[in-house]
Amino acid sequence: MNLDFLLDGANWSGPDGFPQRILEHLGYSAVSVVIAMIIAIPIGLLIGHTGRGALLAISLGNAGRALPSLGVVILAIAVSSVGLGPVIAALVVLAVPPLLTATYAGLRAVDPAVVDAARGIGLRESQIVARVEVPIALPVILGGVRSAVLQVVSTATLAAYVGQGGLGRYLFDGLALRDYPRIVAGAVVLAVLAVIVDLLLALVQRLTVSPGVDGRAARARGRGAVAATDPATVPAAGTDPAPAETAA
Repeated sequence: MNLDFLLDGANWSGPDGFPQRILEHLGYSAVSVVIAMIIAIPIGLLIGHTGRGALLAISLGNAGRALPSLGVVILAIAVSSVGLGPVIAALVVLAVPPLLTATYAGLRAVDPAVVDAARGIGLRESQIVARVEVPIALPVILGGVRSAVLQVVSTATLAAYVGQGGLGRYLFDGLALRDYPRIVAGAVVLAVLAVIVDLLLALVQRLTVSPGVDGRAARARGRGAVAATDPATVPAAGTDPAPAETAA
């Protein structure tokens, strides 16, 4: 693997350097994911809470995964014009299905007895969603966010196809110039960026989800119970658990 282009310090500065292309790439991805979240999460909450439109959510999820991103970009260009708009539209279409499906699945997985108890203490439907269902479903919802972000980050290279920036510039320009070290460098940086973004989202998920919801509290109690019953930590019969110190 030729890494000369990647290791060349000149390619890590300036308007065409890796830092600038990474920022552009993250910008396209962030805008697309935010728009998709604004569209998909409220719909997923409504469908998941009421149970109505489940077939629609599942069908949209399956259809969205089957759509070719490049085809969506070309269709958007044909309808509108060349620019960043078609790319954002394609990325939003790509991000909506996992967000919608995860939000719906997370709410439907909440124990109905918990929801009934919330109604029994007088909570309104909107309060049940915000205070009961969403906190319990948060691990699943955030899993959908992670999936959507990774798909968008890996597909945002399409921006270069319509003359925009991002890490796709190294791929498309490298193909046009038959500059394979440039292609390899773009692919490596894109892969590393996706891994870093996923690790950061995993950290956010760990910090925002309650330990009692994601099972951390139960696992900690289980480890404590095992330690308490471990023969190595339990004193033998007839022995003092903590012998007194011998007087000097």
